[in-house]
Amino acid sequence: MKKLTIIGGGPAALMLAAEIDTKQYEVTVCEKKKSLGRKFLVAGEGGLNLTYDANLEALTNQYVPSEFMRPILQQFTNQDLITWLKKHEVPTFIGSSNRVFPEQGWKPIEVLNKIVDFIKTKNIIFKLNTEWTGWNEDGNLIFENGETIESDLVVFALGGASWKVTGSDGSWRKAFQDRDVRVEPFRAANSAFEVIWNKNFINTHQGKPLKNITLSFGDLRAKGELVITKFGLEGNAIYALSQKIQDALLKEERVVVHLDLKPTMTIEQLMTKYQKSNHSKVTDILKTDLNIDRTAVGLLKHFSDKETFLNQELLVKTIKSISIVIESADELDKAISTLGGIGLDEVDDHFQLNKIPDTFTIGEMLDWFAPTGGYLLQGCFSMGFSLAKFLNSSENDIG
Repeated sequence: MKKLTIIGGGPAALMLAAEIDTKQYEVTVCEKKKSLGRKFLVAGEGGLNLTYDANLEALTNQYVPSEFMRPILQQFTNQDLITWLKKHEVPTFIGSSNRVFPEQGWKPIEVLNKIVDFIKTKNIIFKLNTEWTGWNEDGNLIFENGETIESDLVVFALGGASWKVTGSDGSWRKAFQDRDVRVEPFRAANSAFEVIWNKNFINTHQGKPLKNITLSFGDLRAKGELVITKFGLEGNAIYALSQKIQDALLKEERVVVHLDLKPTMTIEQLMTKYQKSNHSKVTDILKTDLNIDRTAVGLLKHFSDKETFLNQELLVKTIKSISIVIESADELDKAISTLGGIGLDEVDDHFQLNKIPDTFTIGEMLDWFAPTGGYLLQGCFSMGFSLAKFLNSSENDIG
């Protein structure tokens, strides 16, 4: 029987452990923290968004690069995940925004425990509080506690470099680079972005949401919500654009995004409502006739001069496209996820490293991007399932 060592205890690793055939493999899971799924639990603090309910093509298009993720998602779709969770006694429901959550009343720890309890029935060995530090001269795994493990196959699922408290700190990067594996620098993804606010504006509107808006950058558009913070902007609309914004910030000192406060209405429709108003004050017209709330009105004033604010045509055009200057991304450790990691050309179609035989990497260690909304967890679960399917196949010739 082949020895398989899984290093990491997040969603990708847990799905692999749940699906691997323990009649073929003697499996050990090594996790440097004292418990499994730490980032999974932190991600669930605001509501455990497991996946997103959309057709497969629409789902796949949210990932970058989508051509890398397509075959992975085809093997284990969002509907497959919902069915899999139900099989493991975790009921789910689809929210109004098409996000999929555990049924109300279920806590993230209860979902995690269901998965872990199932894995424990498979005679898989868990080694917690066991931090991997690299390879020795013989190519065997070495750990901080002095232990050495010789393994036929190794799967790394060590995460990216955000939320260090969960163990996802990217400290593995140097060990792979020392073996000539290209690792792209880590950058914040699904993070807040810096905007320089007027003091009066931010003192009044800090923490306030902008709902039902559309944010655009270049040819990309993202519908959703934003939250105004002292640092700048955060929320699912800007998270969805974070990869492209970050790429642009590598080349430019700052970039401009465009905010549409009324994405369901055209300029012409807004002008008609504006002109039919019985109010004389611009602020009253905006709030009452155009249904623009106090915070959005404040934002219009912040990014408009007096001439624009008092000119119907110019103001309506601004409502449809407020230009906001982005200075930088928030610090890496505050990001929900990270860009960067092991280059996708460093692995084959089954996640095996080209330069280190019988060694695989899955999850956020790899350089791919997904916005919030369940896409990140779906991607990690799909990778774990896809690799298990390959390793279980009689056609693989590894090890």
